[in-house]
Order: sequence, then structure tokens, then C-alpha cells
Amino acid sequence: MADKVTYSSYLDLDRILAAQHPSSEAHDELLFIIVHQASELWLKLCLHELTAARDCIEADNLRPAFKMLARVARAQQQLIQSWDVLSTMTPHDYSAIRPYLGASSGFQSAQYRMMEFMLGGSDGKHVKLHQDNADWAGRLEAERGRASIYDAAIRLLARRGFAIDSAALDRDKASQYVHNPSVEAAWATIYRDPQDHWDLYELAEKLVDLEYHFQRWRFGHLKTVERIIGFKRGTGGTPGVPYLKGVLKQAFFPELLSVRTAI
Repeated sequence: MADKVTYSSYLDLDRILAAQHPSSEAHDELLFIIVHQASELWLKLCLHELTAARDCIEADNLRPAFKMLARVARAQQQLIQSWDVLSTMTPHDYSAIRPYLGASSGFQSAQYRMMEFMLGGSDGKHVKLHQDNADWAGRLEAERGRASIYDAAIRLLARRGFAIDSAALDRDKASQYVHNPSVEAAWATIYRDPQDHWDLYELAEKLVDLEYHFQRWRFGHLKTVERIIGFKRGTGGTPGVPYLKGVLKQAFFPELLSVRTAI
């Protein structure tokens, strides 16, 4: 009955607040756990909204998609700000808990990888990290094989009458998306005359917001890791700073960046 529902029971707070299990006596371990748990909750919301937004784009129902994508951008801001909290941890603080982390690493976040795949990053080598993580390997592999949110936007451009190369429309979805001149030309037409293509213009800017905030999150991750552990390898044998610098060069929606030079 609804009248039996309390704030605590509705939010399942007993389980949420009991889900922090520090392995050490280090004061900062609770901070480390909570920042990462909260980030996973924000990622869950991002995936929920991106899934619905992609469905709307595929159905050429853009107005609801705009609200969903704007919400993702706001959630991404929360993820970005989490680095500000975590960066209060000093190298000495982190060294006290690092031995207790074992092979665990944020590199193993299945939800982060799913969001990356939904935006168009499709590096299959990351799937094997999740073979023993419930059903995530299968879910990630399935996501690699379907249209990303940018693929959905490009197909919409074609349905709206823009001349899009078959190389962009019929590409192998499990491969990395590469810049296509016909897609840039379509976005250029939209950007030169937004009044005639206002909903597509707004869709483009919402996608730019996604990429902008995702790259800010990546940069915040890089600088936080650099600040706390320097250039040491990450837990689980991950490369650490060099890897994080490399992914900053990856663009999900390349034509939405290059079109700014073209127009």
C-alpha cells in the first residue's frame, strides 16, 4: 500500500547505505568508494536516457529526445564534478588504500563502456574484461553490433533527404566510425541555414554537448589520476595516464567538429 511507503523504503536506503565496505582503516577509503558508487548511479541514468533518446531519433520524434539528451548532459556534469571531490585525496591518502584494491579498476566499469559504445566507441578488446561480470559481456557485444546514437542521427539525415554515402549508412556497426564527407556536407547545410532545419540543428548541438561533456569527464579523470598517482600504472595493470591521454584524441561525432571549420 502506498501509505506504507516511506522515504527510506522507496529509495531502498538500508541497502544503499550499507553497500560501502572499506577494506582498510584508511580515512579516505569511504570517499573513494562513495565517489565511484555515485558515479555508477549517474551512469545508469545516462544509459537509461540515451537508450530512450536513440529510440526517439530512430522514430524521427526529436522533441522528447532533446529533453533526454539535455538530462544526460546535466548528469555528465555531476560525473565531472565527482573528480573535484576525489582530487581532495593526496598521493599519501591513496597509497594507504591502493594495496586493498587488488586488480579492481575503473577501467572495468561496464556501464562506462556501455555508454562509450552507445556513443560510437566500439573497441571490442574491452568486452573480454567483462566475461565474468554477470551478463555484461553479452550486453556489450550486442551493443557493438547495433546502431549508435550517431548512426541513428545519420540515418535520420538520409530519411530527411540529405545525400548520405552508403559507406556511412551501411557500415559495419562493430567497427570504429570514421569521418565521412557526405555527413559533414549534410551538417554544413543544416548549420548554414538553421531556420530551415531547426530540429536537426538542435539535435546536432545536443550531440555536441554529449561529446563535450564526455571529453571533459575524460580530462578530469586524466588530471585526477595524474595528481594522485602521477605516471604509475593503474590498478589491475592498466596503463594509467598514457591511456587516458590517448582516449582524449578520440571523437565520437567527427563531422560535428569538422563542420565548424567548413562553414
